[in-house]
This record gives sequence, C-alpha cells and structure tokens, in this order.
Amino acid sequence: MYVAVIGGQQCTLEEERTAYDLGNLLAKNGAVIICGGLGGVMEAACKGAKAAGGTTIGILPGPFRGDANPFVDYAVATDMGQARNAIIVRTADAAVALGGEYGTLSEVAMALKMGKKVVAISSWEISRKGALDEKVIRVDDPEKAVEIILGSNQH
Repeated sequence: MYVAVIGGQQCTLEEERTAYDLGNLLAKNGAVIICGGLGGVMEAACKGAKAAGGTTIGILPGPFRGDANPFVDYAVATDMGQARNAIIVRTADAAVALGGEYGTLSEVAMALKMGKKVVAISSWEISRKGALDEKVIRVDDPEKAVEIILGSNQH
C-alpha cells in the first residue's frame, strides 16, 4: 500500500517526532511512503520509514532530483511546483495529514475528491455550512492513524 504523508516543509519539533514515528510505523507494516520529498514533515516521515527498512518516494516540486531529502529512495522531479500535489495524492492509496499549511490543505481536498481515505493528526479541519466534514478522520497519534489506514493489513 502507498500512503501519502503530507505536511509542511516547516514543522514543530513535536510534528517532526510524530512524522518520524508515523513513517516508521507505516514502513514496519509494509507501506510505501510517498510525499513531497522535501524537508519538515516529509523528511521526518521518510527518515522514520528508512529506519524501519521501508521504501520512500518523493514527488518534488522542482526540476532536480537532487533537491530531495536524503531519506528519499525514489525522487521524481516534476518541475510543476504545487501542482505536483495532485500526483502525490493520485499515486497514494490513502493519506495522513500532519500539521501543514495551504499545500497540505490542497492535498487533503484532492484526496477527498478522489475518494481516498484521509486521516489527520493536528492538521486541517474542514467544515461545510458550519458542520465539521467527517470524511477527514481526526486522530491524536500515529498509532491510531496507521491502524485506520492499514486496518487488518497491520503485522
């Protein structure tokens, strides 16, 4: 299963630790991590996945594969800027949003539009006409996120 880990290039230390744990748990359970390939949440998730022997894919906004963080196994240089977010979520089977800014929000919205499962840890809340959209599954920790995303696929 390919799981997109989406979040900001700038993140807090807590978000960094959570992203590391998330990537690690996903990889331990056989998931491939796909992300934007840069720093922050993306790098921490890739680092956690690599520590567990996992595979990581970075879909980069610029034209150079060398811009990927050092924990990306397969870098895809799109030269598409933020439009590469559509490739990330289309490639993924599900997504976990952690923190993030407007780029993360765009990925959440596209993943929902594509019918993908989206779990959020301290990330965007989406409401429609004052009611929280429950398609974004809100959790407090990476363990619960992995349980929801992978379900019975967990080892």
